[in-house]
Amino acid sequence: MAEQKIFAGHGLRRLRRSLALTQIAMAESLDISASYLNLIERNQRPVTAAIIMKLVSVYDFDPRSLTHDEPGGGEEALRRRLSDPLFADISIDRTQLQEWMAAAPDSAQAFALLYDSYISTPKSANENPIKLDPVRNEIERWNGYFADLDVLAEELADELRLSSNDLYNAISERLRVKHQITVRILPYDIMPDLLRRMDLHARQLQISETLSSSSRLFALASQLAQLEADNEIENLVKGAGFDDHVSQRLFRRHLTSYFAAAVMMPYSRFMRACESSGYDVDLLGRRFVASFEMVAHRLTTLQRVGARGLPFFMMRVDKAGQISKRYAGASKSPLIEGNKHCPLWNVYDSFNTPGRIVTQLVALEDGSRWFTIACSLYKNDKLEPQSSYHDSRTQFTIVIGLKAEFAKKISAASAMDIHDDIGFPIGLGCMDCARHNCTQRSQAPADKVLTFNERERGITPFLFAPD
Repeated sequence: MAEQKIFAGHGLRRLRRSLALTQIAMAESLDISASYLNLIERNQRPVTAAIIMKLVSVYDFDPRSLTHDEPGGGEEALRRRLSDPLFADISIDRTQLQEWMAAAPDSAQAFALLYDSYISTPKSANENPIKLDPVRNEIERWNGYFADLDVLAEELADELRLSSNDLYNAISERLRVKHQITVRILPYDIMPDLLRRMDLHARQLQISETLSSSSRLFALASQLAQLEADNEIENLVKGAGFDDHVSQRLFRRHLTSYFAAAVMMPYSRFMRACESSGYDVDLLGRRFVASFEMVAHRLTTLQRVGARGLPFFMMRVDKAGQISKRYAGASKSPLIEGNKHCPLWNVYDSFNTPGRIVTQLVALEDGSRWFTIACSLYKNDKLEPQSSYHDSRTQFTIVIGLKAEFAKKISAASAMDIHDDIGFPIGLGCMDCARHNCTQRSQAPADKVLTFNERERGITPFLFAPD
């Protein structure tokens, strides 16, 4: 049987450099010639299964990381950058892009970094954009999983269970005994504009009565993260090497929330519950006293070596299609990219039925199929709007998804024929979609030229010539 082969020269080069090895030194440890290793790193030879096994044996690393760290985030990520109107006069087809990534991965990575820097740079003196892209890039560099934080959180969760089966009470008691901090629930009229506040003078964590039980628990766990995981969080922030304070603070906030969620949903117990329930988000939320959004985000972080979960992505959108959260996890899904989505994607239907799970199997132009799950919630994880005059009608839809090949393990997909169903055809937003004769199209693709025929009228006014 022929050996399985993959081209992962860029990932192998990154591994070698991270170990501070020369090509000669690594080649000797792999029992191959330095010239052959050079060809592998330039993607002129594949990394065979035998070489991968040798790499695992000698360097004890996760072989999946060879393909995770593709230049510029991979082919689809580079293609989306090149679809910018800035490059409208340049035609680079998929074959050229693949050849560029294979022959010169470092230059592809350099292009991606320059482009990302360009779009995040203020275009006028009056602009002051929040730098979210560097933070997101750092999160995705780790595939959303921070091993040191997760292990520490799991150990803490096990310790808390010994004192009480009720996690909220256990954390409250730990804050009181170990940190001399009491927890107090305050009425709305005392904290009308805050959900939680740490009063250092009174040594009191104050929480709004408007928060749900899961949000109250998350508030306590977040405070515990700041007290007991501060060193680990700070090391990760420093290691990211951000050059601005905004990115540092955003990343620190993400890691604090990550630790809090890991305490609420400890890795091993949560992983077992996922597998036994078929990744039932609603059931997992009830079992771990977590909201739909908290569980959805946690699903994107299950990347522990030897105990990986399914590769989910997650995002949070509003009725206008604006994305306030997006996490790729290990999915590398193009569905969470950009600021526009296809109106044929049914995730927006969930706004009409809050609390109801909406599923869909979709097919993208590149042939990939994705199974998605969406649920809409009002502010503070409520299913109904304005239960009192204090609540607003703030509403978001939480979306998770993964490649169709993994969906057979999900209870929400049990009624679908995942294997034979080709999926509903959607695009990545009209500007990036080249599907013809779409009745929902609102504009032509960015890299296409409109065509006109005065003697005919098609089902859409946006006609363009095929490739």
